[in-house]
Amino acid sequence: ESQPTEVVDLLREIISKISGSSESKTEPQARSHEKQKVFIVHGHNQAVKEAVARYIEKLGPSVIILHEQPDEGRTIIEKFESNSSVDYAVVLLTGDDTGAPVGAGEKESVSLRARQNVVFELGFFAAKLGRSRVAVLYENGVEMPSNFSGVLYIPIDPEGAWKFKLAQELKTAGIRVDLNNAI
Repeated sequence: ESQPTEVVDLLREIISKISGSSESKTEPQARSHEKQKVFIVHGHNQAVKEAVARYIEKLGPSVIILHEQPDEGRTIIEKFESNSSVDYAVVLLTGDDTGAPVGAGEKESVSLRARQNVVFELGFFAAKLGRSRVAVLYENGVEMPSNFSGVLYIPIDPEGAWKFKLAQELKTAGIRVDLNNAI
């Protein structure tokens, strides 16, 4: 567990890095006159979803949350596909399900897992946008999906350091964010 001074030092370092690089490393595909879009993939943890969504909106980009979009008579996968033209995706791995290897039999082998749709959508966006345009925020103790090397994993910490790390990743990916609103 981090001591408060270590957290403050970490936040200062992150802010310094963000402030020091005014030019993005990659130029986003988004239109310059439109707000850039960030898709939030989530499970059942409504509090985390709302906190992340409102924080990203505070930074400037538009947030796409699938259940907030009109259905228009489409199936879920059709609705998902038509709303997936975004500039970045943030995937929330929260402990909404449990799982264990077959035959494990012992309660200790049961682990918290993200919903299956969340893991599927993580793979979808990693393939569609590229790993550099996908960030995963995860709760402590949640099992990480296998075979996803290169995808950024950011712990959801109670101190809120995840906010600065996410803002840095969005900016580095070329997403226009107002860092004055990062605090």
